[in-house]
Amino acid sequence: MTIHLRADRALFRFSGPDAHRLLNDVVTGEIPSEGNGDGDVAAAWALLSPQGKILAEGLAGHAEDALWLDVHQSVADDFFKRMKMYRLRAQVVIDDLRETHRVGFAQDAEPDGIRHTDRMGPIDMGWRAIADVEATGGWVQDDAFYQGERIACGIAHLGNDFPANDAFAHDIGLDLLDGIDFAKGCYVGQEVVSRMKHRGTARRRPVIVSGIEGEAGQAVMANGREAGTVGQVVDGRAVAIVRLDRITDPAAVTVGGRPVHIELPVWANYRLGDAAAEDD
Repeated sequence: MTIHLRADRALFRFSGPDAHRLLNDVVTGEIPSEGNGDGDVAAAWALLSPQGKILAEGLAGHAEDALWLDVHQSVADDFFKRMKMYRLRAQVVIDDLRETHRVGFAQDAEPDGIRHTDRMGPIDMGWRAIADVEATGGWVQDDAFYQGERIACGIAHLGNDFPANDAFAHDIGLDLLDGIDFAKGCYVGQEVVSRMKHRGTARRRPVIVSGIEGEAGQAVMANGREAGTVGQVVDGRAVAIVRLDRITDPAAVTVGGRPVHIELPVWANYRLGDAAAEDD
């Protein structure tokens, strides 16, 4: 069994009688109310600003009478602060596990201990593993394998591919990857998410870019205009969140002045060249 350490993820545990209600009322996803942490599917979710921009995102899984959420290290402090603010007088204990626990990824075999199926929509990546620091000595300390796998699936991550308060939930495809519960009541930023769904105003979407030379942050150029920027680059490939309407000729797209190959994720229901009904 091989487990790859995801060193850029910070882990938080929410416990107490109001933990599920708190999270379900604040983040976008359908938060699980039960589970044993023995392979249950983790829920994709995002914490949004009132303007609908993503402030944190990750997976949420139930185990040991608590909910375990991971976020990118770059937004961990802000996430912790905001969730304590939203808690108010709810009976919820929020434990910051950055010093004591680690998040890993397994694909070749189901790991022992706390693990949740890492599935977003039709994409089954493998398992998210959680363990005490002392138990991770045998983990592969390089996360390049995980990053390559999720890039190949067109899965964009905050911190790796875009900064906080920069993208809407639709921009990274959470509406297509089961990261938004459209049936539940209000949560922070819900009005923006609902408006984009019903008006069809999502112009920016993830694409997979291959043949990149250089690092993240380079502009994706199409017809002489910037259409987006590439995220984390692994083996010349990255996820880029692009303006679909600006890519009318995929063969003419460049990054860093060099031609690149653009493809849509297998889960996409959108097309290059699509134009939204109105600006978001």
